[in-house]
Amino acid sequence: MLRASDFHPPRWLRNRHLQTVLGSAAVRGRRGARLLAAAAAHTRELLLDGGDGVRLLGLHSVPAGRGARGVVLLLHGWEGSADSTYMRLAAARLLDDGFEVVRLNFRDHGQTHHLNEGLFHSNLIDEVVHAAVDLAARLGTGPLAVGGYSLGGNFALRLALRAPAVGLALSQVAVVCPLLDPARTMLAMEQGFPAYLRHFEARWRASLRRKRELYPELYDFGDDVLALRMRPLTQWMVERNTDFGTLERYFDGYSVAGDRLAALQVPASILTAADDPVIPVEDFLEARLPASACLEISRWGGHCGFVEDAALNGFGERWLAERLSRPAPGRG
Repeated sequence: MLRASDFHPPRWLRNRHLQTVLGSAAVRGRRGARLLAAAAAHTRELLLDGGDGVRLLGLHSVPAGRGARGVVLLLHGWEGSADSTYMRLAAARLLDDGFEVVRLNFRDHGQTHHLNEGLFHSNLIDEVVHAAVDLAARLGTGPLAVGGYSLGGNFALRLALRAPAVGLALSQVAVVCPLLDPARTMLAMEQGFPAYLRHFEARWRASLRRKRELYPELYDFGDDVLALRMRPLTQWMVERNTDFGTLERYFDGYSVAGDRLAALQVPASILTAADDPVIPVEDFLEARLPASACLEISRWGGHCGFVEDAALNGFGERWLAERLSRPAPGRG
């Protein structure tokens, strides 16, 4: 079985920023599209019930010509989508292993802004839980496993925490570079390489503009709001579009840092990189995990990068697909 210690990129590829950027390189995205096409899977849009009138769109792919071994639900990172590079590459590997795959778009991601009036924010875990329950009931083709990247990894872990209470049978969860402590992640981006903060700010501003275009009667904020930097823009969103009141309570609402994962009953595999420029490795070193969880920290990899060679092959998607393709391994 692949371990984090098996990831050994060449020396020239060990820079954390290079890893992070190359992980989402266009050539890898095109490769993911080709691999999905080569899988000859049947893919359809699936509108899932998020509860309280919320609708979430997923892309449901079924391997051709054989019975599925089970279903894997994949969750993308913030301002990513079901068609993000890592989602396509992981889905192609899982389809090749004989799994049905559902790549779920969070609210306001992947051009789904029109489906719901309310704005996306990171505490909307209830609708993802509800959608997963709806998915399991509608497909009913075997055990359900969950994979996630970055913020999607955070959602996947919270979904696993809530699964027993809602009667959702999850076989296991595997996540790559999951966000644990939102407050520390915000600080890391503010103090780190400016390009990451600017990237997320630009993507979020575009998303908010789209929402304003679709629902002008609900969102009449001006361009002065969109010009705010990440922290004040987040605070604006929290104060006007959530019940949390303060940025601190909002961050605490979706944090899984410290001992919050200790109650996990679903077997969990976590892969992260010691050099991740977005998610501080200290968050993982300080986390209290149950015996059913396995934490693997690679020396290199950046944020959701894990690029192996000049051909831009990815260790991360191989690791995720292998974890979700096998029975839950021994933990520790």
